[in-house]
Amino acid sequence: MALFDTTGFRILEEGLQIINQSQRVIEHNIANQDTPDYKCKYLYFSGVLRDKLNASEDTKYKKELHLSSYIYTDKKTYDQPDGNNVDSDTQQALFTKNGLLQEALINQMNSEFTLMRTAMSRN
Repeated sequence: MALFDTTGFRILEEGLQIINQSQRVIEHNIANQDTPDYKCKYLYFSGVLRDKLNASEDTKYKKELHLSSYIYTDKKTYDQPDGNNVDSDTQQALFTKNGLLQEALINQMNSEFTLMRTAMSRN
């Protein structure tokens, strides 16, 4: 029985995976903020989510999407004389935003568990 194999749980799980990958990219940017010629990287969140949802709806063509293919390098912005373009304030804001998104997804998942627990307890 696939109790947790619902569209809602799949979307929440996919969202958490994307958020976790995005956090790793941001952490990598922050760790390299003093590295000469380092270029900031970003995860194209909405593109990943869109493609994952489309792939999950199309059951004939279920394919695994690799999040690394959605990471792009910002080669246009040059903030520092050493060629590094990491803006620590922007990265901290993105880190906080991702943390809030992660918290919202976890709260939604907890709500789904509560709803399921309530439904199972009513015979």
